[in-house]
Amino acid sequence: MWSRSRAFAALTVAALAGLLLAGCGFQPLYGTNTTTSSGARLTEAMAAVDVQPIPGRVGQKVRNELIFANTGGGQAASPRYKLTIALKERDIQQLVQVTGDAQGQVYQLQATYKLTDIASGRVIHEGKAISRAPYTRFQEVFANVRARYDAEDRAAKTVSDSIKSQLASYLATT
Repeated sequence: MWSRSRAFAALTVAALAGLLLAGCGFQPLYGTNTTTSSGARLTEAMAAVDVQPIPGRVGQKVRNELIFANTGGGQAASPRYKLTIALKERDIQQLVQVTGDAQGQVYQLQATYKLTDIASGRVIHEGKAISRAPYTRFQEVFANVRARYDAEDRAAKTVSDSIKSQLASYLATT
């Protein structure tokens, strides 16, 4: 008898908690019906971000990743925001051998960005994203180049995902 009343009490508490949380206003960031505080759909706001060209191979990779993430591969909306990104690349040597040669390297990519409202020309949001991608150095030149490219691609994907999340979070609250 005692266990039934405890189970009923636990069920009652769980039901009440569910009812209270249902009206708390929480909505997933990437849900299909996620809206901004102005009532616009978040997917439409993200598609209206015009990602400016970024110099270099890694810059192009970051830009392509962001454009695809914002539009889903579809047609971009007429731009309401302009996103300007500056990249800073760095190689960090790891695992230095007795001979002084570095066997391992870490490719670091740091991005600083500014989101500008095109209508007013004001910077409305800015932030940073950073990624580190390790890779191993080999005796063969082509293997080193390929390993570095792979590390650059992984870092570019991570940085673009971070920028996308930061922008979505900002646009969902404005």
